[in-house]
Amino acid sequence: MRAAFFTLGCKVNQYESAVMMQQFAAAGYDIAEPDEEADVYVVNSCTVTAAGDKKSRQALRRFRRQNPSAVLCLCGCFPQAFPEQAAAIAEADIIMGPKNRAGLLDAVQKIRMGETRIINIAPHAKNESFEGMRARDFHARTRAFVKIQDGCERFCAYCIIPKARGPVRSKKLEDLRLELEELAQAGYKEVVLAGINLSSYGVDTGLRLLDAVTAACGVGGIERVRLGSLEPELLTPGDIEAMSGLDKLCPQFHLSLQSGCDTVLRRMRRHYDTAAYAAIVDNLRRSFKNAAITTDIMVGFPGESEEEHRQSMEFVAGTGFARGHIFAFSPRPGTAAANMDGQIGNTVKARRSRDMAAVIDRSQKAFLQGQVGTTARVLFETREGGCWQGYSMNYTPVRVLCDGHIGGAIHDINLTAVEDDACSGWLAPGGPDDR
Repeated sequence: MRAAFFTLGCKVNQYESAVMMQQFAAAGYDIAEPDEEADVYVVNSCTVTAAGDKKSRQALRRFRRQNPSAVLCLCGCFPQAFPEQAAAIAEADIIMGPKNRAGLLDAVQKIRMGETRIINIAPHAKNESFEGMRARDFHARTRAFVKIQDGCERFCAYCIIPKARGPVRSKKLEDLRLELEELAQAGYKEVVLAGINLSSYGVDTGLRLLDAVTAACGVGGIERVRLGSLEPELLTPGDIEAMSGLDKLCPQFHLSLQSGCDTVLRRMRRHYDTAAYAAIVDNLRRSFKNAAITTDIMVGFPGESEEEHRQSMEFVAGTGFARGHIFAFSPRPGTAAANMDGQIGNTVKARRSRDMAAVIDRSQKAFLQGQVGTTARVLFETREGGCWQGYSMNYTPVRVLCDGHIGGAIHDINLTAVEDDACSGWLAPGGPDDR
């Protein structure tokens, strides 16, 4: 028997898919690629945008064509947030929300035994606990994702995720240590702590994100700890100062901005303004040498004027992001922003996306140029031809020519130039190839 997994969305989804793969493998399934023929196909969905829902539908139809007799499963955020729409997808034999994921294997067996369809989407509960799961294998990746937090209670005007993921829940520190010890034994040198709203880790248990980061950095064999996307206003000066003393913590911080205009931020129901955001960025840069600040930026939020768009671009340009993800506002049913006045047309949103992308492109190139002349510790991951690529502590992409095998290893690299979207350089003397 063969099972294939198609994952959309964030690092949390990738982690959860890895856990489901382990469960199927333990039950005797061979894990196939999504474009291969399989007996079971699992679509782990994302519903942040309507485009994510569309991709889930398209994947299910494709898999039905690949193997008409296969068992098709739709799980994840889409069915949890929009159960009626998910149930209307005829191709799916099994439809489950995140709360019911542990029963997926049993559901597959029931379908194989003749049951026609299973829909199991339990609503989130106020006091529900963190879902116990542990990932051990990320299929040849050199870094591991570790989910330590789930749920969100911020209720930004544009976001459906609180409905899809429920209240904040946090992983126990002892469970985190045990999982990281297993990953270290498996050879992973870098871990990324991930969550739906990572900054809120511990609010349900009396802990803080700092506690999880400290615990992760204390695990032997793990050489790097990286943080996933963060809500900026929950990073206190005291926590930043404490984290700066952890040598294993990577100085790269993905702070979700969304807009560089205060009036738009208020309409979005974000919990900070640009002055507070800038102060956090300044604090991080003072505390962490050569820190990289990356972000997400939305354009075309309802009512966004040309002047507000200009203000947002000015703030983004002045912040000096190392990288940024630009996306246009997409209305989600069930959110406040979907019914706001001043909805903006796709042509305008496309132009503003190009405008903002040009600002980020200049900022990214300036950041990369600033890395030239430094020595970076790079974890190498992939090889193309004779060129190995990896990432430095601050997530600068680095390419080097090397005849030896350095995948999965960390080496000091003298950065000498910027080529396209990465830095290039040479292995420092003493490496396997110090040309």
